[in-house]
This record gives sequence, structure tokens and C-alpha cells, in this order.
Amino acid sequence: MPCTFLPFRRQLVTPAKCGAALCALALGAGQAHAQGEPSTAELAKQLTNPVAALIQVPAQVNYDSNMGPQREGSRTTVNLQPVVPISLNSEWNLISRTIIPLIDQHDVTPNAGHQSGVGDVLQSLFFSPAKPTDSGWIWGIGPVFLLPTGNSEFSADKWGLGPTGVALRQDGPWTYGMLANHVWSTGGSGVNDVSSTFLQPFLSYTTHTAWSFTTQMEATYDWEHKQWSAPAGFLVGKVTKIGGQLINITAGPRYYLAHADNGPQGWGFRFQLSLLFPK
Repeated sequence: MPCTFLPFRRQLVTPAKCGAALCALALGAGQAHAQGEPSTAELAKQLTNPVAALIQVPAQVNYDSNMGPQREGSRTTVNLQPVVPISLNSEWNLISRTIIPLIDQHDVTPNAGHQSGVGDVLQSLFFSPAKPTDSGWIWGIGPVFLLPTGNSEFSADKWGLGPTGVALRQDGPWTYGMLANHVWSTGGSGVNDVSSTFLQPFLSYTTHTAWSFTTQMEATYDWEHKQWSAPAGFLVGKVTKIGGQLINITAGPRYYLAHADNGPQGWGFRFQLSLLFPK
């Protein structure tokens, strides 16, 4: 669920910012292959669940432009997003989702030229029931942590903490739901406090040939500066194998319906390659 947005004002890195259709294996996989491995069609359907029992290593590339006070800047962000499920018992799972942004930008600040480096890490932990509810809902809830690991151009220089949660349903080929979190700063040397809400509604359709079609929004509200950033995207994905390795390839455009001061405007693009390790 859940593309990292990094406003010009050294603010919070929020998730999505991982697309929901790209994050993890859903619960209840259906029939398996003779070797015990889910089919690619099953995996494509299951990948629409951000709180699922699959080890996954995605690398997500986001390109944004029209940044800075003169709208001449551009930024490429590569989000490394390992997903690690831990079985607590027969009824509960703990899903660890980490976002590590690697950033390269040009002309975002007048006369500043080129900068590159690491952004702040966002760590989410979801406690999730091992099975859907009787009414078919899948959900997870837990804490989210902001870790000031970034270099000066890309860090809020603040430690942060808050709640995160996700709820979704899967009806036939359709998956729909929302992921959300809120982070408050709890300390650090940064001048600006952090108070940021992230909302990611998503809708996905999966075919029997392992193609997925997803539309989603990744809206962030900065309570300190009273402004939204809200890119809406359309993604096409395919689960396949290269050699013996299962992978998911996803790509598509996005458009900023709202933008923060000096943040990206207009059209952007996302590409993601995920290594999948089903049980």
C-alpha cells in the first residue's frame, strides 16, 4: 500500500508511500501448487494486502518534478521496503514493514544544484489476526516509528512515534481498503516539530493471469504547516518468475491533486520490483 514524499521543508517521510498493491502476501491463499507454492495468480491477488504473511523485498522507484520555489527541481526516490512477517501464535501475526528512502534531487533549492543521500527511516509494526473476520475483513494495528537516519538535506532531525492501522476486504477479484498512520515528533535536534497524518485508500482488480490493476491515493497532511500533499496513482502489476525467483513488477503514473509548498506538482511516475518469498 503502503511512495515516499519528502517536502522541501525537511519534513516527515511517510509511507506509501508504498503502494498497497505492492506490499505483501494476503491471508488465505487458496489452492497451492504440488510443491506447496502459491500460483502466480494467487500471489497477484494476495499482494493487495499490506499485512500478510510473506517475506518480500521491494525496491520502489518514484520520480517527481516541478519542485522548489521556481518549480525547476526534480527528485528520484528509491524506497527499500522489506516486509517481514512473524507468527506470534496460531491466531496472531506481527508484520514488520520498513521504508528506507534513498534520494537523488536536482535544482530543488535555487542555486543548490545536485544532492543525494538517505532519508529518515519509517518503521511500522502491525499486529494482525491470522484469519479474516467472519464478515471478511482483514485488519492490522500497531505503532509506527520515525527514525532520524537521514543526512541534513533529507531529514526532519526528529524522533517520532504514533499509531498505524489498515483495514481491507477481498471480494472475488476485487480488493479495497485503507492504510493510515499519524506521527508526532518526540525529540531530536530539528527546528520544526513533526505532526503528520497519512491516508492511503486503495482499490485493486486482479486477473486469473496474475495481472493487477490498482488505483490509490497517498495523501499526507502536515499539521504544522497546514498543507496537503495528495498524489493519486494508477498502477499495473504482474507476478512472474525469472529463473527460479518469484517477482512482482509494477509501474504506472501518478498526479498530484494537492501539493505542499515547494513539493512536487503535476505528473510523476513509479516503478517497483519486488522479490517474493512465499512459504
